[in-house]
Parts: sequence; C-alpha cells; structure tokens
Amino acid sequence: MRIEESRVAAAVGRISGVLLAASGVMILMMALAATYGVARRYLFRSPEPYSYEISMMLLLWCFVLSVAAVQRQQRHLRGDFILNRMPRSIRFFVNALLSPLLALLSSAVLAWKGWEAAMFSLRIGERSNSAWSEPLFPVKALIPAGYGILFLVALIQFFQGIRALAGKPAGRGES
Repeated sequence: MRIEESRVAAAVGRISGVLLAASGVMILMMALAATYGVARRYLFRSPEPYSYEISMMLLLWCFVLSVAAVQRQQRHLRGDFILNRMPRSIRFFVNALLSPLLALLSSAVLAWKGWEAAMFSLRIGERSNSAWSEPLFPVKALIPAGYGILFLVALIQFFQGIRALAGKPAGRGES
C-alpha cells in the first residue's frame, strides 16, 4: 500500500510541477500580449481588443493551474506572525492537519461549482461580450481541473499529517 501511495504522491507532484511551469510560460505570454497591445495602440494608433482578452484568460489559468504546486510547497500565505508565537503542538496541528483540511474542503467546492459553471457555458454556448466574442467553456473548463489537482495535493498532505500525528514517518517521494 505504501508503494502505491508514494507513486500517487509522486505523480501528483509531477503534474503540479508541470502545471506550475506552464503557469510561468503563461506569465511570459501575458507580457508579450500586453506589449503587443500597447505597441499597436500607441505606436501604430491601431488599438485591438484581443491582447487584453488573452491576458485575462491567461491570468485566470495561471492562477488556477499554479495553486496546487504552491500548496504542495506549503508557500501559501498563512498567519505565520501569529502562528510562530503559538506552542509547537498548535503549529503542527495547523500546518499538518487544519490547513490541508481547509484546502480539501475549499478546493472540492471550487472544483464542483467550477465544473457546473463550465458545463452550463458549454450547454448554452456562452460567449464573451467582448469584441472577440470567444466561447467561454474552454476558459472555464480549466478552473475545475486546477482545483481538482489542488484537492489531490491537499488530500495527500492531510494523510501525511495523520501519519505524522500517529508517529509514522512519511515515505520517500511524497509531497
């Protein structure tokens, strides 16, 4: 059983790492799109609406696809200034159990409701109100995917916290 747990944790870790790298590429693409939009508007006096739309889509995708890797690295904002003043047992409880549990609950709701919103957009053929009028299903479909990966990361961390609470060491390769 431990070997399968390690493999699942390693696979989720690889997926979240790839999505984090993709988010970095999206930041570069946003910068290029914004530069293109500014150049068209101010240098050539020919404004175009697409660069803004592309940047907004990439910003959303960048966030939802990177959030799992950030959770995996335990780099989310926490109340460290308060938590560091607490006894070690409380810090352990918050970091190993409470934070992953809250991430589990919130990511489950966000993935579920994101999926519903994406399917609704697909069903009605929802399109943007912009000049480009792009279909919104592909934009919305990545939201539940990103939060689904976050759910898996939080689930692994929660089980690791329970294992640590029981005094069993975490396996190699787990996130």
